[in-house]
Amino acid sequence: MLMETKEGLRQKIASLQVIPSIPAVVLPLLHYLDKPIDQQDVHWVAQLIGQDKSLSAQALHMANSALFGGRQKIDSIQGAVMALGLQRMRDITVSCCMFNILPARPGQTLDPVVFWEHSLGCALVSRRLARKIGFVDPEKAYLSGLLHDLGVVATLWVAPEQFKQAYELARSQEIPLHEAERSVLGITHSESGALLGERWGLGAEINEVLAHHHHPENATQYQAEVAIVSLSDLLCRMCELGYGFPESRMVQLTQESGFKVLEQHLPSIRSLDWARLTFELDGYMDEVKRLVTAFYRG
Repeated sequence: MLMETKEGLRQKIASLQVIPSIPAVVLPLLHYLDKPIDQQDVHWVAQLIGQDKSLSAQALHMANSALFGGRQKIDSIQGAVMALGLQRMRDITVSCCMFNILPARPGQTLDPVVFWEHSLGCALVSRRLARKIGFVDPEKAYLSGLLHDLGVVATLWVAPEQFKQAYELARSQEIPLHEAERSVLGITHSESGALLGERWGLGAEINEVLAHHHHPENATQYQAEVAIVSLSDLLCRMCELGYGFPESRMVQLTQESGFKVLEQHLPSIRSLDWARLTFELDGYMDEVKRLVTAFYRG
């Protein structure tokens, strides 16, 4: 029965057509922001962002957020772009799409706001961890952290009732969500995410994170980035920035597979002050919740 469910879900996700289309300005903007930085024009970026109400609002929210260094009131799109930088605008553009693609269903088990709090929290911790251990591109770690659970979105679209059963099992037994998904669905959000990533053409780097963030030792490419997101995801779940329920498990970060992978690629992780990083995560929580509420309901 599980095999039938798994194969059926794989086929549905591979041919998924029902997720809402992204705003018209997003693809041109993403393509433009992929150009070398010396070929980009802040004024042009601000003009394009200004054509989309949701994207404009989110840029202003970010620019005025303490999490992104906002020290003075910014009230223009161009000011937001200049304050945040062009790289950050790429992340906000992706966020603009992501925050509106969870299906809205009465009685839905997983609160969308809780889900995006976890995603944004994981993005922020991934960037912070990447910086601390000398990963070459912390902003890529941020984006991968933001997108790591896209498979949850895919499963919610194609199998809402089965996902609800898995979620309830995880919550009642206080076990990781992906373990409950495996038990109920025969497929986890990591596998769903990899299928969706391929369908959307998100690229090998993000697809590796989608597919292996719970088992970074299985990644064949971009192992360090996958491991950073894996540890950040776990930290968030252990610090009450998970899926809305506690997980009853003992965690020793230095024994996690993500830590062991990073030891091979970035040995400086051995001297990382985990207590300080966890303390910083506690400091993120209120601002993460405020930002997500603004994004999702603003």
